[in-house]
Amino acid sequence: MKNKLPKEAYGGVHGKDYIPYITDKSKKGTNIVVMIIGIVLSVIFAASTAYSGMKSGLTVAAGIPGAIIGSMFIGVFAKDKGILGKNITQGMSSGGESIASGMIYVLPAIILIGSDFTFLEGLSVGVGGALFGIGALSLVYNYLIVEEHGKLMYPESMAISETLVASEGGGDAIKFMGIGFVISGIINVLTGSFLNVINNTITYVGSKFYKWKFSIEVNPLLLGIGFIVGLEVSLTMLAGSILSNFGIAPLIGYFTDMAQSNAHAWNDTTVLISQMDVNAITGSYVKYIGAGMMLCGGIIGALKLIPTIVVSIKETLKAKSAKDGNGEKSSGEMILLLAGVVIAFVAGFFISQSIAMAIVSAIVSLILSLLFVIVAGRLTGTIGTSNLPVSGMTIASLVILTLVFVIMGWKGQADNKSLLLFAAFMVVAISVAGGYSQSQKVTYVIGGSKKEMQNYFAIASIVGVIVTTGTILVLSSQLRITGADAPFALPQANLMSTLTSGIMSGNLPWPMIIVGVVMALFLFLLNLPIMTIAIGFYLPISTTTIILVGALIRVFVEKMSKSEEDKEVKVANGISLSSGLVAGGSIIGLVGIILQVTGLIKPRVPSGFAASNMMGILLLIVLVIATTIPIMMSKVKKNER
Repeated sequence: MKNKLPKEAYGGVHGKDYIPYITDKSKKGTNIVVMIIGIVLSVIFAASTAYSGMKSGLTVAAGIPGAIIGSMFIGVFAKDKGILGKNITQGMSSGGESIASGMIYVLPAIILIGSDFTFLEGLSVGVGGALFGIGALSLVYNYLIVEEHGKLMYPESMAISETLVASEGGGDAIKFMGIGFVISGIINVLTGSFLNVINNTITYVGSKFYKWKFSIEVNPLLLGIGFIVGLEVSLTMLAGSILSNFGIAPLIGYFTDMAQSNAHAWNDTTVLISQMDVNAITGSYVKYIGAGMMLCGGIIGALKLIPTIVVSIKETLKAKSAKDGNGEKSSGEMILLLAGVVIAFVAGFFISQSIAMAIVSAIVSLILSLLFVIVAGRLTGTIGTSNLPVSGMTIASLVILTLVFVIMGWKGQADNKSLLLFAAFMVVAISVAGGYSQSQKVTYVIGGSKKEMQNYFAIASIVGVIVTTGTILVLSSQLRITGADAPFALPQANLMSTLTSGIMSGNLPWPMIIVGVVMALFLFLLNLPIMTIAIGFYLPISTTTIILVGALIRVFVEKMSKSEEDKEVKVANGISLSSGLVAGGSIIGLVGIILQVTGLIKPRVPSGFAASNMMGILLLIVLVIATTIPIMMSKVKKNER
């Protein structure tokens, strides 16, 4: 009989009366070995999340993979620390991932507007946002974790807690993550991310009469994300891509064929409208409709949060004087919070070289960050970090801050860069608040130390800032490549750069933005997920199609399972394998690009059959088979019955 959490972990008692899994308060989960393991995991998840997030626009929460890998390493190198040590490592994994999930929304946008940022600038706003987010969330710990125990369910926190408790299930999970890592690593070495000896993209483009495009990128990383997010999200994203590539682009193409021979694209005088192919149409017109959809979706999402904001603030004010549920005295929160505030003002001055801009921007950024940090913490308790609407909260914050800049007359490119750096502070605070709230709920349920998690999550966050900032700077030359051949989709960063540059310069193509807004309102009235469809609309169809393939593999696994128990085991192993695909694709892909940028390897250009669509189809078949067979061969162990 495998270990289980007490049923009170899910509610039924007041938070102050809950008896955690570990009742011995003298036990500690940390030592130098645990810290080193946690730092290594935070580095891995920060780098892989930064790479995969910029590649696909989607990120994968690190809590469960971090719990699985951390359990293995703790079992080998720090066995005496047990489940408390494993909890610290999963929290530090989430710390690194949360930082990357936030920073990739905004920092690449600075590169997209034609500017650069220094490592120190990225470090200052990242660390400031992380410390502020942790400190602000810690102040409402009692309300979110203790007072709302059983009311806020924290679905992902409970899944992580069950994973930590059921430690005997970690062996299979590690094995399948390893299989996924190897599959993804081999394919990435052979394709464009590394040696580029074979083609991994299947592409068909329509004729001049009807300008459409269909493409699949045979990318294990994206396939793994598809298996994890499931069919509903994958189909919703593909719906956006179909609308973009088979509806809007051909419609615009129909009219561009009628353009005068001397008419050129609005944003590129070297491109004649009458000669635009589907890629040019998408880059100059369709993507701005997608930006309008995401903008409207973000604002609607923020407006929907108003009741949550009101409730959160009211309950926070009522609960602020209560004692922590685990009996620990509150300490360190104000230090972290004040450190974030001080860094915001100091960094603001050095970034902008203007006292007025530093004061105004820092005050607005801190107020918006505090507001949405509370919301992020509460929403994590409802829907988990994987579904946290960070993009919506970031867009709302960014639009408000941009309007403040316009009112103050700060409209130059240097001002735009400063604006985006302040936005990076805000998005990091929001994203970290979700991951930190999730990790502290696990700590509360398991019976760990709140203070230990606070301190080690802060360490992991700082490590995450260093790694993510460095990763973005190393990949900066790749991030500057735009168009159909761009190696990174950067949907959120593209939106941020489009919005700020357009609003500040007055050159935003408002007719296309408004069309996108109208389409988003149409989706809203039908109660459809605006942001998911909008991201699919904006992303290359090659990305959304391979994500759907991953989701279809999951459907196949579920349908072919002999029993509910068999399905549960196969899906769990499939998620572990998919996590390996994501990790392998991210890490090997990142290493490959670094080697290419530094000139240590020179990728060749595939030719002949290796460059054909048939090669891509063959590679896709191999990937699907190599992924599906190990999952289908997994069986329920006797001791799990």
